[in-house]
Amino acid sequence: MAIHVTKLMHAKQILRHSKLFANQAASASTHVPKGYFAVYVGESQKKRFVVPISFLNQPSFQKLLSIAEEEFGFSHPMGGLTIPCREEIFVDLTSSLL
Repeated sequence: MAIHVTKLMHAKQILRHSKLFANQAASASTHVPKGYFAVYVGESQKKRFVVPISFLNQPSFQKLLSIAEEEFGFSHPMGGLTIPCREEIFVDLTSSLL
């Protein structure tokens, strides 16, 4: 258990320092670098992440997109792609794809 928690905390720390993901200050920004796209993740409070387009080819990320399609269809409340899962799950999944 301690190893899993340590690994998750390390992954979160890497993501916070990574240029691939937006931080809180950038969440108000609309700039998305070429080769990336923005998604909003969370159950009640949404957080904006900027992820590489290459994630679209990953089966685990495609599963998240299917869940988003089932819940929102083409109408996303945040104005961008919204993924209805806990932030921790998203961070764990995307850190394994890097």
